[in-house]
Amino acid sequence: MSMARLVITAVVVEGRSKSEVARAYGVSRRWVQLLVARYREEGDAAYEPRSRRPRSSPHRVDEALEDEIVEWRKRLQSEGLDAGAVTIAWHLGRSREQVPAVSTIWRVLSRRGFVVAQPHKRPRSSWVRFEADQPNERWQADVTHWSLPDGTEIEILNIIDDHSRLVIGSDARTTFKATDVVACFHKAAGRYGFPASMLTDNGAIFTGAYRGQGRVALEIELVALHVAFRHSRPYHPQTCGKVERFHQTLKQWLAKQPAVATLDEFQNTLDHFAEHYNTARPHRALGRRTPAEAYAARPKASPPATGPTIADHYRVRHDIIGPTGVITLRYNSRLHHIGIGRAQAGRPVLMLVHDLEIRILTTDGELLRELTLDTTRNYQPQAPR
Repeated sequence: MSMARLVITAVVVEGRSKSEVARAYGVSRRWVQLLVARYREEGDAAYEPRSRRPRSSPHRVDEALEDEIVEWRKRLQSEGLDAGAVTIAWHLGRSREQVPAVSTIWRVLSRRGFVVAQPHKRPRSSWVRFEADQPNERWQADVTHWSLPDGTEIEILNIIDDHSRLVIGSDARTTFKATDVVACFHKAAGRYGFPASMLTDNGAIFTGAYRGQGRVALEIELVALHVAFRHSRPYHPQTCGKVERFHQTLKQWLAKQPAVATLDEFQNTLDHFAEHYNTARPHRALGRRTPAEAYAARPKASPPATGPTIADHYRVRHDIIGPTGVITLRYNSRLHHIGIGRAQAGRPVLMLVHDLEIRILTTDGELLRELTLDTTRNYQPQAPR
C-alpha cells in the first residue's frame, strides 16, 4: 500500500485531522492537504504516484537537433571515423553558433541506443598518462599488418608525434626491412625535421639487442644524427600506447573503405587518411584540437648539435662453418658471408667481433682467419695464397 493511500484513508475514512495524520506519518501538513484535495477531485487516481518531471524544459534539446546528432553519428560510423560525442560536437560547431555540451550529446546518443555501457573497462581516473612537452621531442613508431583483397599481407609503418599525435609517416611495404625503416624515417624528417628522440618496441627492424647483441641500421643512423633511441620493455605495448591506439583508428577506417588491389593504391589510401587525421579530426586528448593545430602551437624540439658517438661494439658468437666453408655475420642489418675454406666445413668456431675487426678461432684456440669486414661486399673471400 502506498503512503498516499494511507494518508488519504486516515483523513477521509477515519476522520482524523490533517495535522494529526501529518505528525503520525512524518510528512508535511501541506502534502496531506494536497492529497486529500486531489482525492476529492480525481477519486482513486490520487493513490497513484505522480511524475516529478517539470511541466516545461526550456533548455531541452529539440528533436531536430537530436536527429542531427544521430545523423552525424551514423555518418561518421559508416566512414569508419571516430563518432564519439566530442567529435560530433566539433562537427556541429562548424555549422551552428550554439552547440550542446558534450555530456548532452552523450545523453542523446544513450537515449537513442547508440551507447552501450562497458562497466568492465577501467575508469579513466586510474590511467597514468605521459606526454612529451614539445612537438618533435619524441616520435613513436611501430609496424602493424593489413591484408589486400587477394590475401596478400602487407606491413604498415606508422610514426606518430608523441606531443601532438600528428601522423609523421604512414608507409606500406610487402615486408619491412631495416633499410626501409631508415628510408621512411628520412622521408618523415624531410618534412617535419629530425626529432630529439625515438620510441619503438623491440622488433627486429628496430633493435638487435635481443638477437645476438647486434645493431640494426636504424640504431646506427639515429646515433649518427644524435637522436636518442629508446625501446619499450618486452611484452609491454602500453609504453608505445599512442601509436598502438592509432593502429586501431586506422584499421577501423580502412575496414569501411573500398578495397584496393595494389600496394601503390593502398599507399594513396594511407596518405588520404593521414591528411584527414591530422587536419580534420579533433582529438580528445588535445582539448578538441586537431593534431596539426597542436603540432603548430609550440616550438619544435630537435636533436642536440653534439651527442655521444657510436660506442665500440663487441660480440662473441658460437657458430659452425657451413658445408661450403662459409659462415655468416650480420652487420648493419645486412648479411655478410665470410669464406673460411671447404676443408673446415662443419667445424664449430668462435667469432670475436670488435666493430669491423673479426677473428675466427676454433674451440681449442686455433686462429682460422682474421679480417676487417668490407661492408660494401656481401661475400668476404679468402686472401689469395
